[in-house]
Amino acid sequence: MGKGKIKVQAENIFPIIKKFLYTDQEIFLRELVSNAVDATTKLKKLSSMGEFKGDLGDLQIEVLVNKKSNTISIIDKGVGMSSDEVKQYINQVAFSGAEDFLKKYEDKNDKNDKSGIIGHFGLGFYSAFMVADKVQIITKSFVDTENACFWECDGSPEYTLKQTDKKNRGTEIVLHISEDAKDYLEDAKIGSLLNKYCKFLPVEIKFGTKTTKEKNDKDEDVDVVEDNIINNTQPAWTIAPKKLKDTDYKSFYRELYPSNFEEPLFSIHLNVDFPFKLTGILFFPKINPNMDLNRQKIQLYCNQVFVTDSLEGVVPDFLALLQGVIDSPDIPLNVSRSSLQSDANVKKISAHISKKVSDRLRDMFKKDRQDFEQKWKDMQIIVEYGMLSDEKFYERSQEFTLYQTVNEKFYTLNEFSDLITKKHKDKDGKVVYLYTSNKDAQHMYVSKAQSKGYEVLVLDSPIVSHVIQKLESKLDNASFVRVDSDIIDNLIKKEDKIESVLSEKDQNKLKPLFEKSLPSEGFVVSFDSLSPSSPPIAITQSEFMRRMKEMSLTGGGPMMGMGNMPDSYNLVVNTNHTLINKIHKLKGKQKQDMIKKSIHLALLANNLLKGEELTNYIDRCFSDLSS
Repeated sequence: MGKGKIKVQAENIFPIIKKFLYTDQEIFLRELVSNAVDATTKLKKLSSMGEFKGDLGDLQIEVLVNKKSNTISIIDKGVGMSSDEVKQYINQVAFSGAEDFLKKYEDKNDKNDKSGIIGHFGLGFYSAFMVADKVQIITKSFVDTENACFWECDGSPEYTLKQTDKKNRGTEIVLHISEDAKDYLEDAKIGSLLNKYCKFLPVEIKFGTKTTKEKNDKDEDVDVVEDNIINNTQPAWTIAPKKLKDTDYKSFYRELYPSNFEEPLFSIHLNVDFPFKLTGILFFPKINPNMDLNRQKIQLYCNQVFVTDSLEGVVPDFLALLQGVIDSPDIPLNVSRSSLQSDANVKKISAHISKKVSDRLRDMFKKDRQDFEQKWKDMQIIVEYGMLSDEKFYERSQEFTLYQTVNEKFYTLNEFSDLITKKHKDKDGKVVYLYTSNKDAQHMYVSKAQSKGYEVLVLDSPIVSHVIQKLESKLDNASFVRVDSDIIDNLIKKEDKIESVLSEKDQNKLKPLFEKSLPSEGFVVSFDSLSPSSPPIAITQSEFMRRMKEMSLTGGGPMMGMGNMPDSYNLVVNTNHTLINKIHKLKGKQKQDMIKKSIHLALLANNLLKGEELTNYIDRCFSDLSS
């Protein structure tokens, strides 16, 4: 048959393939094994249609590594190719606009570059030249009348094509590994790549053999050598949900993440045929600080071929902590299948996944609320992030999002609103939602609120300030206030201001004495005429300023940059408390000592008494007890 030239628009097609089309050298194995699977699948289809009447036989694909000859071979028993088909599929690279591509990407030899070209260019086979300086094809068509042929190319546009004497149907690709890619001749390296990219391909893939122990007739352990099949040809996501049990999902989770010993909270099975094809299984994991987010991400497959675990755009950001598999042929990829191309289908798929997750959570909530409440803490941060980033998810989430009180009871927002509306309404008709971010650290304030019959929520997630801001924007005439942001009488004002026992003149005399006993920065002293039963001195933080700072620290918020500002506190002196009147009547050093002791108690109650001041206070207390 002789020699010829590969038909391309640019002579330097192979440097383009090596440098630009593929972001990772290792994907050559995925492409070539995928091609072998395609060839096998085509034969099965031809057989089912009656176009191939022979015996299918063993359709196993084999990957061989030969360190002596420096070769890697991928062997299939699929449809094979005739010489004309080799000329059509191998020698004519389907590459349009090569010159424009070169011009556009000539400066972008960057492995982290996510830009891609829309469409499938049929270049999978040529990824072989990323690791090989010579590639051979030995192939025989399933059509008996066609002769077997041999193709060889050394990475230049020149190739050789001739007849050969291969007897069996199928194709063998032989890669002569280049000097700079010799690490691919290690079994461990190829084994790990097959496990990464080909773990769930639908045709058995053999890579070497393995030895297992079996009992013989004498009940003795004997070694049995068998094929090492590296893939599960029918993973759980390809099976109809009604045929799977809970144990099947858990087994599949362990198969995906063998190093993760914790079971997932629950799973969501995706199975859509229209308007796009999408299958998969998503798992809600138990979120903990030791989670390896780089190794346990959602994986994207295309017809059971691993593509990527970088799913920006396909899976909504708030579901990034989920784990599992998504398989869709309708997500457009670049030429190397290594990155995604955002389009309308991707947005539809993202929206569908968001809805599917909210539907599953709603169904769980309705079916077994008690079980849902037990799982809530592990799901909370994901749901809250979804409420903030996806308006439709926010609307759906109101059916199942839970809020826990300090009494450890759970309510939806509607349920809690019904519970508190009358009791928590201030004199202006606004409903005040009281909350604590730490019920132990803020126990004094919580107990004061409870003594008045108020309900207090525990809102302690890392993004709580953003969540509160969102809820306030949705609720009518309502606000959220942390219990330590003011004196309890001021948090939910029920009546006009109480008349002060201490005159304004007396307050002005006391104020500098209180200021003198406080740290030099971060405190503002104010006098307020409160109920005599309210604390004599309380330290509070402005709800607005503290919330803005927290939002700035966790990203975003209307006052960016506030996260670096020091904390500021209000020291509120109750002018109607008997202790303050007692202090007012004291003289000289005795007065200042009493003020200092009172302030130290207030600081201690808020975990703000530190360093030398704390040491001196403790020493003084022990001294007083000893005297």
